[in-house]
Amino acid sequence: MGKTYYGGQAVIEGVMMKGKGVYATAVRTPEGDIAVDKKDNETVLGKYKLFTYPIFRGISAFLDSLIIGTKILMRSAVIAGEEEVDEEPSKFEKKLMDKFGDKLTDYMMYFSVAVSVVLAMLLFFLLPVWLGSFFGRYIHGTYMLGVIEGLIRICIFLIYIFLISRMKEIQRVFQYHGAEHKTINCFESGEKLTPENVKKHTRMHKRCGTSFMLIVMVVSMIVFIFVRTDNIWMRMVSRVLLVPFISGISYEIIKWAGRSESVLVKIVSAPGMCLQRLTTAEPEDDEIECAIAALVSVLEVEEPEAVPEHSVQWRFLDAEA
Repeated sequence: MGKTYYGGQAVIEGVMMKGKGVYATAVRTPEGDIAVDKKDNETVLGKYKLFTYPIFRGISAFLDSLIIGTKILMRSAVIAGEEEVDEEPSKFEKKLMDKFGDKLTDYMMYFSVAVSVVLAMLLFFLLPVWLGSFFGRYIHGTYMLGVIEGLIRICIFLIYIFLISRMKEIQRVFQYHGAEHKTINCFESGEKLTPENVKKHTRMHKRCGTSFMLIVMVVSMIVFIFVRTDNIWMRMVSRVLLVPFISGISYEIIKWAGRSESVLVKIVSAPGMCLQRLTTAEPEDDEIECAIAALVSVLEVEEPEAVPEHSVQWRFLDAEA
């Protein structure tokens, strides 16, 4: 059995850490303590053998990360006290609850994922095609048009990252993002998980989702260069249909990068690592403590014999039920 590489995600007032079988979300509550919500990993496509093979497993992992990511963001908002769970539902909400019952939360989550995917497609894949089409009158051949479209896509992505990094509301999330990376780096170096030790490590990580998205932009440019059609509508359709394939290739690249320290990997990883300077920030002790609690909670299930010493206390939410 190969080594397990742990990953995570910043959430509202907390951090999620994920292993092979479980994921744990540690959130700072309004009272100031840490509440940990631990769940078994879920998969939509991973139960089918096809999606255990290279490329296809990346498609499955990408879809699962969208669903789990949306779910834990909604859950973390409740735990952190940013959503009023006792608020009286509106008439429309009552009708939905009567119709769908306990499944309403799941349906709302899937709807949120669908909306996010549609908006991402419009912004990062269809808009570049439309903007790139204006260069068609000056350029002969779809190869160069594919390059221009790819450069536009990367520019839109970089502008998007820059703009959200300027938002005050997102700065604390980026601090938790930095805490997640630092904690994983500390664990992978074999050090005791204390805020003091975690602080010493870099907030950049090769397996980061930011790096993954940048790789998606670059891979899409290369792939789309070879998808040749002068019809703008056919180009748009091809872009949408090829997104799963591109995400699968990008997953394999980020997986390879995370397991190697070669010069080539360092070159490939460098742009994403630089971009993480915008999407991460230096965390405070309370944020690091959440990241430690989340990671240790996963390790206690996945590798109990390898659980490192740590200096953080928390409470499990399911223990209170």
